Amino acid sequence: MKKCLLSILVLSLVIFTAACSSESSGKEADGKSKTYKIGITGTDTQIWDYVAKKAAKEGIKIKLVSFNDYVLPNTALADGELDANSFQTVAYFDQFIKEHNLKLVPIATTCLAPMAVYSNKLKDIKDIKKGAKIALPNDVSNQGRALLLLQQAGLIKLVDGYDGLGSIKDSVIENPKKIELIPTAPAQIPRALEDVDAGVINNGIARDASLNPIKDSIFHESETAIDYLNIIAVNDKDKNNKTLKRIAELYQEEDTAKFINKEYGGTLIPTFVPLKKIGW
Repeated sequence: MKKCLLSILVLSLVIFTAACSSESSGKEADGKSKTYKIGITGTDTQIWDYVAKKAAKEGIKIKLVSFNDYVLPNTALADGELDANSFQTVAYFDQFIKEHNLKLVPIATTCLAPMAVYSNKLKDIKDIKKGAKIALPNDVSNQGRALLLLQQAGLIKLVDGYDGLGSIKDSVIENPKKIELIPTAPAQIPRALEDVDAGVINNGIARDASLNPIKDSIFHESETAIDYLNIIAVNDKDKNNKTLKRIAELYQEEDTAKFINKEYGGTLIPTFVPLKKIGW
């Protein structure tokens, strides 16, 4: 009887030790390597394909799950269908988890997809004259971001504590050059550049129009645009998961930054900052 009890205790200890070892090494209890599912949007997977190859060399398997909208990647993460996602800005993430009461957290920043001011008539933002016409997106989120960019350029001043929401009339308190701000459908702004002095165009629309925010714009966002940095998000319970943290580290390594700069030529800017800088 004593021998039987001893055997059971030894077996239990072995199982417990194996389970702990499995968890710390990123493997499941049956010894099979766990596959980490990361949600993204669209079909442009170049950066994550690169990171996944680096991870594979360390025995970490990554599967990319592509979504066609900006809602499902967060709800799928909250429901445990994903281990992480990487598709959204700080501003969008903060608002989304607040509205949906989700326990998600960022574990790293990734890139900035810079919004920029373009012009077919001017060479520098300083050349904007009194009465100039500037087209900017007419949707709420992009319009707020555009107004912040124009404030950064020194063209307007916004109300204190501006949150990126609110109408142009209610948000702009100083416009010394009496610039005419023209809300325009985002996809129409590249074509509207012939009819205005300048236009504020978000990154995706600019890329579709073969415009590069670094090479072709007269002013663009920089790393100081903290609210618009993209992040890697996970469930709160997984924020200290060693494997997920290692995946984030692989993304933020210098060779990944070089890969992004080479492949995207400035349309995406690798921006790796401490979480406290984005308010986490």
